Amino acid sequence: MLKIRKFAAIDIGSNAIRLLINNVIEYDFKDTQFKKSSLVRVPVRLGQDSFTVGEISKQNCERMIDAMKSFKLLMKVHGVEKYMACATSAMREANNGNELVETIKKKSGIEIEIIDGKKEAAIIASTDLHTLIEKDKTYLYIDVGGGSTEFTIFSDSKIVASKSYKIGTVRLLNEMISAETWKDIEKWIKNHSKKYKSIEIIGSGGNINKLFKMSGRKPGEPLSYIYLNAQYQFLQEMSYEDRISELGLNPDRADVIIPASRIYLNASKWSGAKKIHVPKIGLSDGIIKLLYNTEKEKNMPLIQ
Repeated sequence: MLKIRKFAAIDIGSNAIRLLINNVIEYDFKDTQFKKSSLVRVPVRLGQDSFTVGEISKQNCERMIDAMKSFKLLMKVHGVEKYMACATSAMREANNGNELVETIKKKSGIEIEIIDGKKEAAIIASTDLHTLIEKDKTYLYIDVGGGSTEFTIFSDSKIVASKSYKIGTVRLLNEMISAETWKDIEKWIKNHSKKYKSIEIIGSGGNINKLFKMSGRKPGEPLSYIYLNAQYQFLQEMSYEDRISELGLNPDRADVIIPASRIYLNASKWSGAKKIHVPKIGLSDGIIKLLYNTEKEKNMPLIQ
């Protein structure tokens, strides 16, 4: 006997907005399965507004409202029972972020929670990340976004250190990252990785997923530092137009993929990591798991 439920996650990032709808399949005698039913990605680059002028432009406000109205209808058609919408650094730093949240709620009915870097990292950690982490290994988990990057050290299957930095692909494109910020990140990574004999990286985010797909590797196989560095040099030598026409990258991916690669390469160099694991996890996946587990706990019978 099985039961199929539907949950949705809305991830309002600095480079794009995503709606993920998952089928959650419950069995009597098997583990619950989470399977993607639909993924819609809208390239609204909120970070370009927020990080450069301090607020979301009127045009992008309208695009966001339209996107949320569309997402509301799509969730209704799919029969979604519960959703959660989270906004990260771009909305967090925009002067009109809270005002836009209220406008969207009035016009679309979608309620958005603006979360900080710590909560973002915690939600992502609620995915199946623990199943990928081997007890006798140490990992540096890196989630690269448009406005911020989360770094987490796992050792003996436990979080031993975590830090969020205001460094992301959109900020780097706009040359908004100082040498001091890079030095702070280098110091943090070196200080927290030097006591471990070896360390491996787990990467998440749209850019590292695209780099993995371009590599042709099978799921579960890690990328090497050598490969990533070679790919970084290759992409840099190509024009933005050639990355779109020859490699088939989306216009809003063809520029940010280079600064994302730079973050991963620097983190690899400073930590001494030679392998980069790329599981398909992210904020949207974490939201789905969080929603389901919260609902499950609500419905558990009380112990007398």
